Amino acid sequence: MAKKKITALVKIQIQAGAATPAPPVGTALGPHGINIMDFCKAYNSATENQRGTIVPVEISIFEDRSFEFITKTPPTPFLLRQAAGIEKGASNPRTDVAGTVTSAQVREIAEIKMPDLNAQEIDAAMAQIAGTARSMGIQVTN
Repeated sequence: MAKKKITALVKIQIQAGAATPAPPVGTALGPHGINIMDFCKAYNSATENQRGTIVPVEISIFEDRSFEFITKTPPTPFLLRQAAGIEKGASNPRTDVAGTVTSAQVREIAEIKMPDLNAQEIDAAMAQIAGTARSMGIQVTN
């Protein structure tokens, strides 16, 4: 059987288990002509166990208007804000400190994010996470 030809690749970030045909899902998928309600039902059932987090999804849309999707790990800033217990990062990260996370929390986030990062080792992944924390005004303590 021949492979289906991909006509579009759409990436969006949605609350886990709470996708609805309203924006951002409807506006992202509507122009491609796929059944938005089918996608919402499939996404919600796939992410039901992660409710309360944001789960990015990569949707491959084929020329016959069918689709398949891959869920990714939650975004690093979301995980850092959750670990630090803050609503948002510092408005001026060079001078302000929005919160702190421990190096153990950074390691835990790096282990969660490892499949989606371009790091070969956990130490390299931790450095990427620490860099994101620094750019958000979150201090990493030992």
